[in-house]
Amino acid sequence: MKILLISANTETISMTIVPVGLGAVAAASKKAGHEVELLDLMNEKAPELAVKNSIAGFSPQIIGISVRNIDDQSMANPRFLLEKAKAIVAACRENSGAPIVLGGAGYSIFPDSALIWLGADIGIQGDGELALIELVERIGKGVDFSDISGLYLAGRGRGKAPAFAPDLDALPIPGPELWASYRPVAEDIWMPFQTRRGCPNCCTYCSTFLIQGEVTRKRSPENVVRALADYAAAGFRRIFFTDNTFNTPLSYARDLCSLIIERKLDIQWRCIIYPQNIGEDLVKLIAGAGCREVSMGFESGSENILHIMNKRFTPEEVRRIAGLLADYGIKVMGFLLLGGPGETKETAEKSLEFADSLKLSSMRVTAGIRIYPFTGLAKIASKEGYISPKDDLLFPKFYLARGLEEWLRDTIKKWAFSRPNWIT
Repeated sequence: MKILLISANTETISMTIVPVGLGAVAAASKKAGHEVELLDLMNEKAPELAVKNSIAGFSPQIIGISVRNIDDQSMANPRFLLEKAKAIVAACRENSGAPIVLGGAGYSIFPDSALIWLGADIGIQGDGELALIELVERIGKGVDFSDISGLYLAGRGRGKAPAFAPDLDALPIPGPELWASYRPVAEDIWMPFQTRRGCPNCCTYCSTFLIQGEVTRKRSPENVVRALADYAAAGFRRIFFTDNTFNTPLSYARDLCSLIIERKLDIQWRCIIYPQNIGEDLVKLIAGAGCREVSMGFESGSENILHIMNKRFTPEEVRRIAGLLADYGIKVMGFLLLGGPGETKETAEKSLEFADSLKLSSMRVTAGIRIYPFTGLAKIASKEGYISPKDDLLFPKFYLARGLEEWLRDTIKKWAFSRPNWIT
């Protein structure tokens, strides 16, 4: 069957985004014997025209659209980003009679409401590789597909809960040939690469469990390094490991870094770490394997706030790890998430002072927390009257502790004014 896969994202936000999730679906679809065309709208000046031309030239029998971002998560000046995706769905509808299927990280958080609002036919929550292939095969045979795991039908909701592939090695890794339109040496290109899916941490504000599940699933280090070697050979030598926490599990991180060193891969990379249980042995290993930057979301300098967020580390652990990373020449971008449940002027100021004392390469400070459905924060926000229990939260709502609104924004601006490496 002929499958047109469209990446609807045109937002760079903090970096150019390569749609590797959709690339994984494309690779799996090709492996299953289907004819696939991938349309990335990131560099298209006229996205709707590009869709029209692609449909005219390819004549797809099914169209998949990846929805990455719902909004920009900014409470001060929120931007709702689905308007552009809605225009892409409309362009597909206007130029083709093929069923339109939604997927992607953003979509998976709001599978029912986003499907209805965008006007598509079908949605897939969670891992798309298996569900889309099963859907395509059933459509081709003309049989019912409403019971596919994680599948939503417009106006009818979901049949079965999403099924997350337990063995990622059974799913193909998209190769560098998919990204010929991206210049490997471009300054803003860090090629996304995912070695693990799922996150067991369950932070109160986080929606990852809706997208990837709560169980960590891994590709074998051997398969990862083999794929990375292909990317390096194609010129993509700067890699961004998009795993929710690169250091979880620790044994996997050690094995992967050791293999990168053993194979002498000529790559540099950045990753996301969870500031817990990281010793000098691991920091030395990741530095030797090519790590140059890490993102570390410690969110607060107050132990009480960290407890409310369901974090499993302390400020002193953050300080120790930040120091280790600096000793090995690894840049650290820190994150503060201020204004959540329990926040006071005292805890916010304590967090700002703590962040400043770390002397990190850069700091992103956010006032107000985006509320996502089915999270611990959503339950608190509903109980405290920030949101209605019936609100599907597709249109962004935020939690900012009452009485701190203007004070917190003004305070953050004052702190950031004399600190050019702080981002607000």
